[in-house]
Amino acid sequence: MKQLVALCSAIVWGSGQFINKQKSKGLVFFALQVIFVGIELATGTGGVLTGAVEFQFRNAGFFSKGLWGLVTLGTVSRAQDRKHYDHSVMLMLAGIIAALVLIIFIAIWIYNIVDAYKTRKRIGKGEIITSADYFKKLWENSFEYIMITPGMLLVIFISIVPIIFAILVAFTNYNANFIPPRKLVEWTGFDTFVNIVKIKIWGSTFVQIFIWTVIWAFLATFSSYAFGLFQALILRAKAVKFRTFWRSIFILPWAVPGLVSMLVFKALLNQEGAFNQMLLQAGIIKEAIPFLSNVGWARFCLVVVNVWLGFPYFMALISSVITTVPQEQYEAAQIDGANSFQQFRAITLPTVLASTSPQILMSITFNFNNFNMIYFLTGGGPANPNFQMAGSTDILISWIFKLTLDQRMYNYASALSIFIFIIVASVSAWNLLRTRAFKES
Repeated sequence: MKQLVALCSAIVWGSGQFINKQKSKGLVFFALQVIFVGIELATGTGGVLTGAVEFQFRNAGFFSKGLWGLVTLGTVSRAQDRKHYDHSVMLMLAGIIAALVLIIFIAIWIYNIVDAYKTRKRIGKGEIITSADYFKKLWENSFEYIMITPGMLLVIFISIVPIIFAILVAFTNYNANFIPPRKLVEWTGFDTFVNIVKIKIWGSTFVQIFIWTVIWAFLATFSSYAFGLFQALILRAKAVKFRTFWRSIFILPWAVPGLVSMLVFKALLNQEGAFNQMLLQAGIIKEAIPFLSNVGWARFCLVVVNVWLGFPYFMALISSVITTVPQEQYEAAQIDGANSFQQFRAITLPTVLASTSPQILMSITFNFNNFNMIYFLTGGGPANPNFQMAGSTDILISWIFKLTLDQRMYNYASALSIFIFIIVASVSAWNLLRTRAFKES
């Protein structure tokens, strides 16, 4: 009997629940099956079944056409037929959505079968289970999951779908030579990844930009952190008066929109900018310093400007952490003869590092993908003839931007994005798991 009930629910959703005398629950599952079938029929398959439309996958229902489009990416380009053609990118996107919706319905279908089977098994043991009891227990035991389900569905279709799409593009030939609907995009497997590794200029560019990206992420983070720590300690000194005033002044770089500050610094550091003009007029230099047109100077300026924009955050963060250190520890250290530096090294620094480790890791991850700083200050320049469509100060994310917007090499940009995700996610997870703050949480 248990198997029969499960089989009935497998064919007609909710029928097993009806046999188990749980009519309300059965109606819910049956309504979901009606919705599932209705979507397919209303979006094309119904016309095929009535003979009004000749069967073609591009005329089929939402799920059939979606899965067909995801597998084939279309069969007719606009160059072949200007009226009835396929758009590969739209088919891929629709296919991803159709596949995710189908997975949700399949999960409901499986749950419907398992529920009918288990309920029948309990009834066989003499238990009396009604739909009201089921819904009451479901509400009490799964309230949190019920409440987060709408948000989870929004996350799936607003965040997960674009991520899946971006990943799948890396396995196609979607670039300037294959722009739909004029031409169809095709699945190429791992060819894009192989080209990045095997073709010398691509591999060389990737390695060098990756090395600079890592150096930049750590330099940008720890220089800002060190200067923020220094300022926090200075403001904590007893000799400093009007601490609130000075703290407010130092917060200003953080309060001003970063984009505005970057554009101002770009104008100041220009070959004809204010810095060069002041140095020339003062007789300190004889010719303008190529702040943004020389590789070394450009990278140095990036770090300095980033310190200006980033240290107020760490200063405020560290200042609040220092206030939590018990004063008794410093008093005990003074009794033991420890000087100010020894107190800092043994008490202040360990406490600050333990409390701010997650923020340091977040900052490293942020700077690894700090597109704004690179794009608005140096634009990735100066140009480097040895790089493939990248400049000397480009990091991976700004290189991807150029490949996408300027060169329309979407497959290569997508492949590089996957590299970034793997690297950042792996390093961040590994480091976060090792921090004391994470272990104590």
